[in-house]
Amino acid sequence: MSSRTSSLPLAGLRVVEFTHMVMGPTCGMVLADLGAEVIKVEPIEGDRTRHLLGAGAGFFPMFNRNKKSIAIDLRQSAGQAVARKLALSADVVLQNFKPGTLAKYGLDYAALSAENPRLIYVNHTGFLPGPYEHRTALDEVVQMMGGLAYMTGRPGDPLRAGTSVNDIMGGMFGAIGAMAALLQRGISGRGQEVDSALFENNVFLVGQHMLQYAITGEAAAPMPARISPWGVYDVFTVQGGEQIFLSAVSDVQWQTLCRILDWADLAADPQLASNNDRVRARPTLLPQLRQRLAERSATELAQLCEAHGLPYAPIGRPEQLYDDPHLNASGALADITLPDGERAGQTVRTPLFPLRLAGAHLPVRSSPPTKGAHTDALLQGLGYDAAQIEALRTAAAVA
Repeated sequence: MSSRTSSLPLAGLRVVEFTHMVMGPTCGMVLADLGAEVIKVEPIEGDRTRHLLGAGAGFFPMFNRNKKSIAIDLRQSAGQAVARKLALSADVVLQNFKPGTLAKYGLDYAALSAENPRLIYVNHTGFLPGPYEHRTALDEVVQMMGGLAYMTGRPGDPLRAGTSVNDIMGGMFGAIGAMAALLQRGISGRGQEVDSALFENNVFLVGQHMLQYAITGEAAAPMPARISPWGVYDVFTVQGGEQIFLSAVSDVQWQTLCRILDWADLAADPQLASNNDRVRARPTLLPQLRQRLAERSATELAQLCEAHGLPYAPIGRPEQLYDDPHLNASGALADITLPDGERAGQTVRTPLFPLRLAGAHLPVRSSPPTKGAHTDALLQGLGYDAAQIEALRTAAAVA
């Protein structure tokens, strides 16, 4: 183990994850990035996300770095015995299957904690216990029912957010719960069960809009139709059809914007003197700004805003981030080797966990594993000899 690996905060912690898709694997990735030994238990045929197409093509390589893989057939009693022995060797077990699924194999919290009371067991589900807990949930399902799609789309056109926000944040909350339970175990000596859920995560995300209604008595409008609290806070189409986001959220920023763009008339207009004045004037102010800005280039506007400390943003696309100078200079992207598909064995870059510890990013210690890459080594660590491992493979209980 390298000095950097041993210095990571969760080094020495063993995590076994029975997960698939995004939510559970995200939790495992967070713990793995922080230094834990995370063992991904896959079915014999491998995690289905290894071979998803379209928008799912990035799931496995994004959320399964820094992990080991063992393939086990849980439908066989021999496979169940292996999985149970592995789970009992863990500090933390993660799962994100339907309620009751792992209980069929003796891999639920009640069964495992009876033998290992120090075990921390994290469930990633669609809903916390209640009337909805029997429902099958997806990120899009809870976005639709939980107000996020309503807030994201235009009125009458609910639209899911452009990434798996609830799956990813639900996994992060699972990791937070796991780490809190680890701290408590250090005091009490006992583990506990942790529950993280998509729907409740989504409700947390829209909580600011719930509280807006509770305080003002007025329902929040969808973001594209909202009454902005700022006079200038919009996307503008400029020269050549390019777009740029510009904002001036204080009176000083407004005066600066007017000065660098030679808008002396607007700067002197008493009806635009304060931010609230500009908010009230938005119906007439914004058309003026759009007309004036249409003659400017996005590059010129970005350079002016950069030079004078004004908030701005080009309208970026995900694929363009590979060439982002800040991400490349700061080391926020790292190489991994793809484990599956037509490009298996090729190197691509992936975003690192968005924090630094002791002045350094959390590293990629190992690329996403190929299916069952660590099966033999893990079985040996559990006490299986070569003959036993061969027998398990012959019976297709492991792969």
